[in-house]
Amino acid sequence: MLLGGSSGQSALLSLLWAVVVSFSYSAIPIDEARNELLNREKMVRLGEHLVLRKEEEQVNGNLMTLKKAEITKAMKTQEFPPSMHFFHAKKLIEKSDVFHILKKMPKGAALHLHDFGILDGDWLVKNVTYRQHCYICFNPSGTLQFRFAHSTPSNNKQDNSSKWILLENYRRELQNVTEFDNSLLKTFTLVTENPEVTYADQHDIWAKFDTIFHTVSGLVHYAPVFRDYIFRSLEEFFLDNVMYLELRAMLLPVYELNGETHDKEWSVRTYKEVAELFAKDHPEFIGLKLIYSDNRSKDVSLIKESIQTAMALHTSFPKTVAGFDLVGREDTGHTLYDYREALLIPTMEGVKLPYFLHAGETDWQGTSIDNNLLDALILNSTRIGHGFALSKHPAVMEDLRKRDIPIEVCPISNQVLKLVTDLRNHPAVAFMAIGYPMVISSDDPGFFGAKGLTHDFYEAFMGIGGMNADLRTLKQLAINSFKYSSLSSSEKKTALQTWEKEWDTFIDNLVKK
Repeated sequence: MLLGGSSGQSALLSLLWAVVVSFSYSAIPIDEARNELLNREKMVRLGEHLVLRKEEEQVNGNLMTLKKAEITKAMKTQEFPPSMHFFHAKKLIEKSDVFHILKKMPKGAALHLHDFGILDGDWLVKNVTYRQHCYICFNPSGTLQFRFAHSTPSNNKQDNSSKWILLENYRRELQNVTEFDNSLLKTFTLVTENPEVTYADQHDIWAKFDTIFHTVSGLVHYAPVFRDYIFRSLEEFFLDNVMYLELRAMLLPVYELNGETHDKEWSVRTYKEVAELFAKDHPEFIGLKLIYSDNRSKDVSLIKESIQTAMALHTSFPKTVAGFDLVGREDTGHTLYDYREALLIPTMEGVKLPYFLHAGETDWQGTSIDNNLLDALILNSTRIGHGFALSKHPAVMEDLRKRDIPIEVCPISNQVLKLVTDLRNHPAVAFMAIGYPMVISSDDPGFFGAKGLTHDFYEAFMGIGGMNADLRTLKQLAINSFKYSSLSSSEKKTALQTWEKEWDTFIDNLVKK
């Protein structure tokens, strides 16, 4: 019925008045309901159960003031580093007051790293390629090979590469050595001024990514460089306040100047010896463990051999070799289901071999690739490498949480390798909001132009954590890195005690300043 005339207008006014009165009387309940929801959300956020001491609360207040000022400014300028490609954002990040605090913060452990992608490429150029007996070879495809040898190495007659040239002589003939060295640095990293143009899609970026590993292989698998690379890596992470590392390592043959090669056992012993040597001068350093890995592009029969090798290494070096993983691009490699016969060998033989499986590093929902997450769960993986696609699998999410199996979140890697553009949209945003078990790591920081762990912590704290993540979140992430490590129970206890001393010193120093 239409409202008309004076009686209709009167009825309409009465109705409007009733709405206004109703709204005014319900304002307080709405606020209460809103606050109740906010509190419920706050209570489940990562780290919210932690109780901060007075000094920590003071530091937290100052930290959050800086963080909110940075985010508020970014909302006006629309220049927010986590929303930008890391290659563009890096300089902005390193000017941030928050970044400088995070750099000083004891971050605990880095649990998702790949053996020869973790060290600044500048060291390879300025130190390693200037060593004696270093030869270079130019392939027809434009890629480079390196080799250390007493005399000129012989060429493979089938690949049409250039002759091997002593790098010392090659540089002597150049007009601009600096330009050449800069070109080497570009060869050793993914960094480029226009990543969106240089790497049009995931195929492009992964092609360059794989090429880098191939290029640096001849350098880092030379025995003296191998030792120095390990030591230098430990030093770079330690200077970034990271106290413990777990490396995915393929343990490819290491060679001497005379061409002699060493096996996997030699490599494991060398990792162990270098870590022990580093610890002598750095008592706060907790250690290094290896996760023996093989590439998921290989035939099943070869992976069966790798599983047997992993079992033997884990038995021979139980305190150094933590377990096994499959590495390489998931989208083009074999699935975990393809390798099921190989991966079930330890169970069939009654041998305990922990898995640390890459799974869910893909955007392709509902595919056999995406289903790697299901099989990682079924195979009882100790941790899930990346787990980027996990939010699309609610049953897997629920079971992983029940078993307290964490995801290893690598923000910069996921962005650079084109899984996500804006880190505010990373799936881990939701995981952090509900306190899901996770750790933060840096994957291959040397290839990305990053160092250690701080750049990834910044992206996680500012972008993934948003305005709500505070000192509790950071502290919980550091604690998680030991909780979910492959350290034994007694080793974890000792590690946490060492870390807590460093944490308290960090807090006290910030309070004084």
